[in-house]
Amino acid sequence: MLAMMSNWLLNLPVPWMAVVVFTGAYLLAALVHWAVIKLAVDERARAFKALSPGMLPPLGIIFGLLVGFIAAQVWSDFERAKVAVATEASALRAVNLLAASLPAEQQGRLRSLIAQHVDEAVNHEWPAMARQRASLSALPAALIEALQSTLAITPASEGQRTTQREIITTLETALEARRQRIVISQSTVSTIKWAGLLLQALCTLIAIAMVHSDNRLTCRIALMLFATGIGLSVLLIAAYSRPFTGEISVGPELLKQVVASHMPGSP
Repeated sequence: MLAMMSNWLLNLPVPWMAVVVFTGAYLLAALVHWAVIKLAVDERARAFKALSPGMLPPLGIIFGLLVGFIAAQVWSDFERAKVAVATEASALRAVNLLAASLPAEQQGRLRSLIAQHVDEAVNHEWPAMARQRASLSALPAALIEALQSTLAITPASEGQRTTQREIITTLETALEARRQRIVISQSTVSTIKWAGLLLQALCTLIAIAMVHSDNRLTCRIALMLFATGIGLSVLLIAAYSRPFTGEISVGPELLKQVVASHMPGSP
């Protein structure tokens, strides 16, 4: 159930994701405010006021450190995903260019296999990566066949021998880049990290409400400000938490360009 809710949220357009996240943050702040004000009577009111305001900066700092810790992982994974896709596309593009030095039949075969690989990646692997269901057990048949076909070539000249070596190296680069993007597609913010972040946010909201429990207006303002910070932090992490999922994600456009650049009529 939790996974279904997570997938639903992460696949929302960013404006709707923001509505859900900020609404949740403000509702949490409102609930904390209501509970603390209800409890702030008699002895409990004096106990709440005895809570030192000096606790608030450390709690806020700990929350900020947790946000930074999680955000560093999220944005690193996102950048790695972009690099992996760019590397794969560049390698495939290089294979198409190098194939021009081969005989027409072998050249056409290689380019056809590259197009098959791109089609498989765009139409099957990308949807699977978005759902975190892509697996390395599914081998890239077209790329493997392209590698085998290149190895089977008998070079007719030293130039073709050099081209063969370059194509083999470049296909291996493409295979490794594909492996990297599939591995990265499994990356996500673990439940324990989300739980730690949200628990720290809740503790800080409760401390703010207790410290300002004798002044309801000040309490509401302080809670609203911190809830806004919580909402913004959660929104940024959620929007980038899965590199191939949602509106902000790494798409297959670079791979599509590899095939488009060798379509009839392309420069």
